[in-house]
Amino acid sequence: MPATIIELQQLLATGATSAQELTKAALERIAAPEGEGCRAFTDTYGEQALAAARASDTLRAAGIVRSAIDGLPISVKDLFDVQGKTTLAGSVALKDRPPARHNAAIVQRLINAGAVIVGKTNMTEFAFSGLGINPHYGTPSSPWDRDTGRIPGGSSSGAGVSVADGMCVAAVGTDTGGSVRIPSAFCGLSGFKPTARRVPADGAIPLSASLDSIGPLAASVTCCAILDAVLSGQAYTAPAAPDLSQLRFAVPSSVVLDGADDHVREVFERALHNIQSHGARIDTIELPEFEQLAYINRMGGFVCAEAWAWHKELLEQHADQYDPRVASRIRRGKDMSAADYIKLLQTRQDWIASVESRMKPYDALLMPTAPIVAPAIEALQASDEAYFAANGLILRNPTLINFLDGCALSIPCHPNGTAPVGLMIVGPAMHDRHILDVGVALEKIF
Repeated sequence: MPATIIELQQLLATGATSAQELTKAALERIAAPEGEGCRAFTDTYGEQALAAARASDTLRAAGIVRSAIDGLPISVKDLFDVQGKTTLAGSVALKDRPPARHNAAIVQRLINAGAVIVGKTNMTEFAFSGLGINPHYGTPSSPWDRDTGRIPGGSSSGAGVSVADGMCVAAVGTDTGGSVRIPSAFCGLSGFKPTARRVPADGAIPLSASLDSIGPLAASVTCCAILDAVLSGQAYTAPAAPDLSQLRFAVPSSVVLDGADDHVREVFERALHNIQSHGARIDTIELPEFEQLAYINRMGGFVCAEAWAWHKELLEQHADQYDPRVASRIRRGKDMSAADYIKLLQTRQDWIASVESRMKPYDALLMPTAPIVAPAIEALQASDEAYFAANGLILRNPTLINFLDGCALSIPCHPNGTAPVGLMIVGPAMHDRHILDVGVALEKIF
């Protein structure tokens, strides 16, 4: 497991390491020819990063520490603007765009907090898949079973691998239907999807403005909480683990375990037993709304409609440069009428109210982040049928929470040496702090 932010800050505080040493080590891992760096990153900022690290060391020597991430190497997904760089969003269709004139809001917040931005991470083209496969820049493999070469999860594929392989301390990704939580689950990391409105999306290429959220991938829940405070512009307060015997959880009986493989099912059941053995109460509850979502989104939902609105002209001009599997999904949006879209807006509000009423007695919902272990890259690249089947299944559980406008944390719950499995801890909108507190409590028992 990579070092945590707290561990590295202690080393910096005692002089056992420096921001420059950490940054050099991160850049060396990215550049290592035997590693995944060439597929995990679409661009690296070696000179810039080392200059930022030197500045951090100088300020620290003067007694100035800007935040808990001051001097630490951080990666950002390649759909956030970085001043002077062209934002590619995992595509080649944008390669002739002019460089960004300003940093994205969250990039500027990271810089203000002293983060050392080491580069931009690879992703599914335009963030439109939960698998992480990219035909333009390659697909980094998850850290588990590299001999086979398994998907890292998407769309924040490079983000997950960059943290798991020590190419940075933490990463920032986006999550429209699981794109932070899925790579966190497949790479054995913690990943946090905040309530979307808490983190500004200015300077980020959108997939779906109604569903997009921006969150961290890191080694621990506390790391995620530290990054979330920076991204949201809020003062950081360390998560406080509640007494598990005082907590009450709900596991949906609907949908979330459908199609689960034996490993995920066994690990999830063992995790629930572990939580109960520490005094928490777990109820199985009906959530029929979860069964309704596929029908509600049968025309493509917000993602296809809003992606089509953004991509229409670009796709008409550069269709040959798109990943065909991405382009085909975007084109679904052109068939949705204004009346369909307006009806979807109202349906969503009614759906949220109904789900939130069922969640009210509980501290959180618990479910597997993804119901299957990471499939092999080669098999999904070779078959459209396998690709779309895996994509739908892997996105299914996380997507429920984006439609809910909720917050959710994925933490690893698998035994060491086995395929990574994420446990998703879910709360309604604006319950972010409570979900992080609960996550710290659960993290301690796994």
